[in-house]
Amino acid sequence: MDWVVLLPPLIAIGLALWTRQVFLSLVAGLWVGTTLLAGGNPLAGLVEMANVLVDVFAEPSNTKIILFSLLVGGLIALVQVSGGVAAFVEVVQKAGIVKTRRGVELLAWFTGLLVFVESSITSLIVGTLSRPFFDRLRIPREKLAYYCDATSAPVCMAIPLNGWGAYVLGLLIVQGYEATAVNTLLYALPYNFFSLLAIIFALALALTGWGFGPMRKAEQRAAKTGALIRPGSSLMIADEVAGLEPVKPGMGSIYDFLIPIFVMIGMIFVSLYVTGEGNLMEGSGSTAVLWAVGAAVLVAMIVYLIPRKGESLLSPAKTTDYVVKGASGLVGVVALLVLAFAIGQVSRDLGMGPYIVSILGEDIWTWWVPALVFAIGGIVSFTLGSSWTTFAIMIPLALPLAEGLGISVPLMLGAILSGGVYGDHASPLSDTSIISSMASACDHVDHVNTQLPYSALIAGISFCAFLIAGVLA
Repeated sequence: MDWVVLLPPLIAIGLALWTRQVFLSLVAGLWVGTTLLAGGNPLAGLVEMANVLVDVFAEPSNTKIILFSLLVGGLIALVQVSGGVAAFVEVVQKAGIVKTRRGVELLAWFTGLLVFVESSITSLIVGTLSRPFFDRLRIPREKLAYYCDATSAPVCMAIPLNGWGAYVLGLLIVQGYEATAVNTLLYALPYNFFSLLAIIFALALALTGWGFGPMRKAEQRAAKTGALIRPGSSLMIADEVAGLEPVKPGMGSIYDFLIPIFVMIGMIFVSLYVTGEGNLMEGSGSTAVLWAVGAAVLVAMIVYLIPRKGESLLSPAKTTDYVVKGASGLVGVVALLVLAFAIGQVSRDLGMGPYIVSILGEDIWTWWVPALVFAIGGIVSFTLGSSWTTFAIMIPLALPLAEGLGISVPLMLGAILSGGVYGDHASPLSDTSIISSMASACDHVDHVNTQLPYSALIAGISFCAFLIAGVLA
């Protein structure tokens, strides 16, 4: 009966995709998990569920991500009511940079590629910059959410000059690769097939306009009816925040948008440097995103207080009101994150990751191993909604296996990284996917449904690439 440890995430994900009721689905999966932890007693499971939800906030990184999400709402509200977003859109349109559908989608892709310091910040900036242009050209929010997601975790792991790279290096050092950790990671990057293919695939979609499955239907809906979201869908950001208009039309400038954004990007590097005690690669990603968005909100409030044309753009009372209003519009995101963190913890407590890895067995052909490690890592990451947890589970198990079987260690590490990034990109439980839905003002289940065929295709190609690499290595 060991297979029952798979039930919590499978029930949560399956119900969410089937019923589109993501909150109730996560609660159901969480209750099943806590009931299993309580020895099968449903009432004791309810008590345990309450404890697990409270314990989410005991983990500093979880709390920082939650606070980050609330402050993001405040920042979005401020840059919109300032008129900065409207001014930015006007300037870019006059420059003729994004007059076409291809130009708009390339803008989203390039933005995600350039901002590789942290996955949550990437999703936020891609969504904030691109949403006005996507809306004007009737490109569905699902497509924007896809670009937010496809250029977050894949880019951060393909260009690991960030907390992602530092985390993997730390795991390698623990495994005894002190002298060769950096080289091992560098040599593994070409084998990180899923991340590289996800980035290339997103670029191909932007250049060609090609698509299939639910995403194509969403694009046809938006083009024919102008409906940017599916009728009846639930946005991950409240309508009253996503649709805020400038309080003083014509008074805001492009700098009212760019200054907070550049402060946020710059503060990421400062925060990583400070928390890493002088080493960017060892900084705390969760701390960095919280400090960055907090600094951006503070700077925005100060900028809007500076008198222009004899008056301030926003009074102190108004800026505070809009920050609170923006944060309140993201309560749904926070609730979803708390549930996702909780179900991930319950799955870890049940030993789900090691159980899936144990399926690997010993009597297998060597050339199959990298592909199998990728597949198992993908399953673990998808069901847990966490690439970093997958890395922590798979690296201590798979790298010694590679050494014992004479398999290339960089190839095996590439398989682990690819599997972890796949789940982070595709899972509805991933905080990256949740924030991508929020940043694009899209229904979360719609985002997952339209993205799944694309990520599954890339995962299939990656699996074949690992089979070939296993034969040639």
